[in-house]
Amino acid sequence: MMALADCLTIVLGLLSCSSAALLPQSPLVPSPNQQFTSPQSSAPLPLVVWHGLGDNYKADGLRSVGEIANAANPGTYTYFIRLDDDPSSDRTATFLGNVTEQVFKVCSDLAAHPILSKASAINALGFSQGGQFLRAYVERCNRPPVHTLVTFGSQHNGISEFQNCGENDWVCQSWDCYLKRNTWSHFVQSRLVPAQYYRDPEDLPGYLENSNFLADINNERSVKVTYKENLKKLSKFVMYMFSEDVTVVPKESAWFAEYNRTSEEITWLKERRIYKEDWLGLQWMDKRKRLEFKIAEGKHMQLREELLSDAFKRYFGGCASSDEKVS
Repeated sequence: MMALADCLTIVLGLLSCSSAALLPQSPLVPSPNQQFTSPQSSAPLPLVVWHGLGDNYKADGLRSVGEIANAANPGTYTYFIRLDDDPSSDRTATFLGNVTEQVFKVCSDLAAHPILSKASAINALGFSQGGQFLRAYVERCNRPPVHTLVTFGSQHNGISEFQNCGENDWVCQSWDCYLKRNTWSHFVQSRLVPAQYYRDPEDLPGYLENSNFLADINNERSVKVTYKENLKKLSKFVMYMFSEDVTVVPKESAWFAEYNRTSEEITWLKERRIYKEDWLGLQWMDKRKRLEFKIAEGKHMQLREELLSDAFKRYFGGCASSDEKVS
């Protein structure tokens, strides 16, 4: 995740832009080093990766992820989601944009992709905020369908604090103050990406009334059956939490847990209504051993090659025949 001060430089220059003008639209294209071939029944399922805040789809780190995926499961076609073919604009869109519109674009693009659209299913890997965005893809469209979803350090239950500013970073502190005072304004909720998965347990009425994104995909206003049924189609939903994560507050959000800042009490998923009343189908999946809660040692997005390789072999190693369905 990029420093908030870096984000502010982008935001302050673009505050006058409308949400519709923020993201130039263009069709997605496959990675240049991958050949255009139809998926084979003996090959691993294609892998779709959605990066996190401050990253871009052409970043060297992501390319390394693709290499590790192919080494773990030879023949893996890896596709990096992007909201613009220009890496700089794609990076900007991680902080500035309407998440609902962004997810809709990805749904449309993947459904029309010449390789992914022909696959019986795909695997999905989400880094940080890319994890909850991929979950939104599963819930809202899921075409092509996701077989296994793996997320690292994602904010499935949102964030209750924005990133801390440096002691003398007055620009950052000014904007942080604006965010905190205007979190639920239409302007912020339709333009600033992290605000759209902000969730303060001490202000649930404000969240439920105004959240542009998270309250919807978590079925917290009303249970949308399509969301629940689509998520239940996952063969496996694996959530990694970083053990020393101080970037995401609370870090336990990676496991759908809730943190009360006043009491410092953590309410784990199985103790929450979202699980007990099964708003998203998580209880149903858990009883069928389709949920896994994993620990990744280290700070936020401090990923080791061995960890990724093991995850890819363990969760993305299977093949699917052309007529296999995700159920």
